[in-house]
Amino acid sequence: MATINFTKMQGAGNDYVYIDGAKNVIPEAIKPDVVRKLSDRHFGIGGDGVIFINPIEGADFEMEMYNADGSRAEMCGNGIRCVAKFVYDHGMTDKTKDLAISSFGRNRYLDLTVTNGKVSMVKVNMGAPILTPSQIPMDENKFHDKDKIVDYCIPIEDRNFRMTCVSMGNPHAVVFVGDNENLNSFPLEKYGRKFENHPYFPQRTNTEFVHVDDRKNVHMRVWERGTGETLACGTGCCATAVACILNGLTDDEITVHVLGGDIICRWDKESNNVYMTGPAVTVFEGNVEI
Repeated sequence: MATINFTKMQGAGNDYVYIDGAKNVIPEAIKPDVVRKLSDRHFGIGGDGVIFINPIEGADFEMEMYNADGSRAEMCGNGIRCVAKFVYDHGMTDKTKDLAISSFGRNRYLDLTVTNGKVSMVKVNMGAPILTPSQIPMDENKFHDKDKIVDYCIPIEDRNFRMTCVSMGNPHAVVFVGDNENLNSFPLEKYGRKFENHPYFPQRTNTEFVHVDDRKNVHMRVWERGTGETLACGTGCCATAVACILNGLTDDEITVHVLGGDIICRWDKESNNVYMTGPAVTVFEGNVEI
């Protein structure tokens, strides 16, 4: 048994257990088991997964992210905002502009809003959206002749959905529900699980179910691969914004209303970067035996 220190944090209700990887060294072989244990909401700390914050060359910090089922994930928009808050609030950096955080070898740059000495809001340059099917990734045999997947019909269970696929460092299928459809009562688990494991997506996919309110506002619920429904997904909000714009449904900047709060996303067409702004909150800190 070893005792490690942790911080429980959330961004718009998307909650993770955060661990300073330099001070709490956990062997790689047992990390998936540790993640599953810590993420359990009944027998552990509880969260949508675990994020280790590590030193790394070529960036200020590395975000090493795991889903609640112990699988690795490439990116988490809400998670990376909380990483920025963690390193600033714990005195690991004094940078508030262009803080570079690496995840799966790709750097993102963050601007921090500090209130009374603590980070309250974070703006992230999430980079360019990836639309090429092979890079999302999607089944190359099925989609090798397409440069992007926009408003594509996909039969799931008893209905046909129309999806737009985007990667923000991890794969997303964005689906728009009908104008008269109640998103609150939408059977998310029924369809989300089928999307996640559909053969079109060799590495599984996150799925966003979206209702467009007007040109500047949408509501979204998300099914995250390896976790299930979460209260928010930062990369999912970004993918939703891109999908809305590609389908001509909204302006270039929108507020995505998720179960856990609001995320502002803007696709800057000139630079081809997606910017996401949202909260980062510390819930509690402690130590736990693993």
